[in-house]
Amino acid sequence: MMWDERYTGYDFGPGHPMHPSRLDLTHRLSGALGLLDHDDVEIRPARPATLEELLSVHTPDLVEAVQAASADPRSATGRHGLGTEDTPAFLGMHEATSLAVGATVEACRAVWTGQVARACNIAGGLHHAMPQAASGFCVYNDIAVGIQDLLDAGAERVLYLDLDVHHGDGVERCFWNEPRVMTVSMHETGRALFPGTGFPGDTGGPKAPDSAVNIALPPGTGDEGWLRAYQAVVPTIVRVFDPQIVVSQHGCDCHYADPLAHLSVSMDALAVAYGWVRELADDLAGGRWVSLGGGGYELVEVVPRAWTHLIGVVTGRPVDPRTPVPESWRQHVEEVYGLDAPRSMGDREGREIRYGRWDEGHDLDEPVDSAIMATRRASFPGWGLDPYFD
Repeated sequence: MMWDERYTGYDFGPGHPMHPSRLDLTHRLSGALGLLDHDDVEIRPARPATLEELLSVHTPDLVEAVQAASADPRSATGRHGLGTEDTPAFLGMHEATSLAVGATVEACRAVWTGQVARACNIAGGLHHAMPQAASGFCVYNDIAVGIQDLLDAGAERVLYLDLDVHHGDGVERCFWNEPRVMTVSMHETGRALFPGTGFPGDTGGPKAPDSAVNIALPPGTGDEGWLRAYQAVVPTIVRVFDPQIVVSQHGCDCHYADPLAHLSVSMDALAVAYGWVRELADDLAGGRWVSLGGGGYELVEVVPRAWTHLIGVVTGRPVDPRTPVPESWRQHVEEVYGLDAPRSMGDREGREIRYGRWDEGHDLDEPVDSAIMATRRASFPGWGLDPYFD
């Protein structure tokens, strides 16, 4: 588990949706549930990414612009994506985002070299940053830098799995022509949501055909459709790719309470998906799994609970959604933020999530099934799979 109190320095200021309190509240909640108090759980401090690591993905012009804006935020005027409404400049910006990048690189190295079985960095997951520009609350792309480090260390097949409600456009762009990386993004369709990309027909560049897989879901997709989409696409195509390591991004903004998107997924379904990603890594990648945070803008009700579920799965102690939220954590939320915190780690009060398996039938007049089939038709044939029967 990568953790550093300095993570909260990644702060775009009052009123910005991506408030650093979500990281602190997650760390406190996972601690209150005892997930970090075990001999087999190691808490490692973060360290800033080196200039060489940043330049393995980002252009010198971007890094220089971030450094300048970090020293004087007034110098950022929108060029390189800095100083915008989404990604305003702030003092110490370079240092704060470099810390998240360095933590993800260390997590990737620790898993790849066998120091640990799995790793988690909730401050990571900055998937919108492009090689030449910041974008969508993301200054540097820690995921791309971490994956590039894996490739430089000899990895030949890296799976990147993105479950954020927004398309993982920055990571996809970085590896568009890299056949050693498969990017799989399951998100709300770009026709309804930023960044407006990630359509099923976007399947990779000429040097890496079929390396990008995009599942673009309609607004309003709930638990059953979201889990069905995952199971109808991800395990089948990933098994053919046969990854050596899984790097996953777990933005929790697909939750129904998130203010910036339009999916309707519950905490319980998120917890199910986290378990499935671990199973995928265990079955196909020798257990090697690096999990990261990402989006999520309901700062009390959603993010801390979601990422605490993720930490529970990573540490081998999944949290039952019926578990009461510790009273000490609820009191902290009330005292510091003046808000009433959730009482349970789930939303469904124990009700089972039922979803139909794809191989048991589908209805292409139904919007979710239509979206699933669009991805299967676009991506399955290139891997020798039948979109109708596999």
